[in-house]
Amino acid sequence: MIKCFNSIKIVIIRGMTTTAPSTPGVQLLEVSPEYAGQRIDNFLLARLKGVPKTLIYRILRKGEVRVNKGRIKPEYKLQAGDIVRVPPVRVPERDEPVPLAQGLLQRLEASIVYEDKALIVINKPAGIAVHGGSGLNYGVIEAFRQLRPDAKELELVHRLDRDTSGLLMIAKKRSMLRHLHAALRGDGVDKRYMALVRGNWATSIKQVRAALGKSNLRSGERMVEVDEEEGKESVTVFKVLRRFGDFATLIEAKPITGRTHQIRVHTLHAGHCIAGDTKYGDDGFSKEIRDLGGKRLFLHAYMLTVPLPDGGELKLQAPVDEMWAKTVERLSAPI
Repeated sequence: MIKCFNSIKIVIIRGMTTTAPSTPGVQLLEVSPEYAGQRIDNFLLARLKGVPKTLIYRILRKGEVRVNKGRIKPEYKLQAGDIVRVPPVRVPERDEPVPLAQGLLQRLEASIVYEDKALIVINKPAGIAVHGGSGLNYGVIEAFRQLRPDAKELELVHRLDRDTSGLLMIAKKRSMLRHLHAALRGDGVDKRYMALVRGNWATSIKQVRAALGKSNLRSGERMVEVDEEEGKESVTVFKVLRRFGDFATLIEAKPITGRTHQIRVHTLHAGHCIAGDTKYGDDGFSKEIRDLGGKRLFLHAYMLTVPLPDGGELKLQAPVDEMWAKTVERLSAPI
């Protein structure tokens, strides 16, 4: 809620207030304890309803959003008591989301594998982004805000690449979001992925430890690459699930750290790129898989174990889609 009295603007968020000299459209937001640990981009996306996501990320990149008077990155995690300065942004008069296609909403509703009063877990289909932005008007989180209009605090707990399928957590309450973020920062969450990779994966490759850094290509595309000098420590544990001669191997990947594109780059670093990976893969290998009907990225988050606030544990598994299953079946068929 925002109130203006003469030359003083008062911004109120859940009972916490800050005041500032009146600058047209400028807001100062004080972060209450329940939002501690949330990324600044998600914080703004939830509060600047109706503002295009591209604009939110633009003001973050340009340093127009300040925290405690300093510039921050979009991945900055807020702390209780932080003062967030938001520059003037134009909000459309109507703050109503564009209705999404019923077919998409029904598909995502059918993808739910677990739901209680504080958490939703879905088996996200490949090809659907987790949130809008970068030319996309919607993603999983926008869809579920329409599917669950009474859940006012819906937030993504973590992310999956658009072309990666599998288990994705959505918190319905801030308390659950904080709990799961704490578990993710520690070692309380066990996530396992399946990947179909090129070649015969050696049994001896049980772990890849290679620091990862980000770089921009001339085209402006963001890539992740092994950078032992300036990259962040990254570890993935691997296990062979099934072999298809020397042509391909189905492996399990357990990321110990959670870097962007970690599994995709670590498999490439080990000499075995993932089928259907247009960014880090091998075009020839991917074409052979497509010829078998596999027109997708073969990376799937199939197993998830998370601690619950009451001391219990939630264990889930998600099956692969029909395209994946039929492609593997064709790989197994005798020539």
